[in-house]
Amino acid sequence: MVSHESVELVLDRVRPYLMADGGSVELVAIAGNDAQLRLTGMCAGCPSSHLTLYLGIEAALRAGIVDFGRVEVI
Repeated sequence: MVSHESVELVLDRVRPYLMADGGSVELVAIAGNDAQLRLTGMCAGCPSSHLTLYLGIEAALRAGIVDFGRVEVI
């Protein structure tokens, strides 16, 4: 099962890139092997947020956590 700590460790590696553009990502909850995330700041309304979430953040989570499932956007 995916833990809150393991997801936060991966997100901590991704956050500096988001912060460089005025945004961030928040872990809302873990549901089994899936993570519920919320983009904040400038990332919340960005037209590229879908790409950021799935090609950036979800890819990093899959690479960093063996059993990771998927990202759900809150």
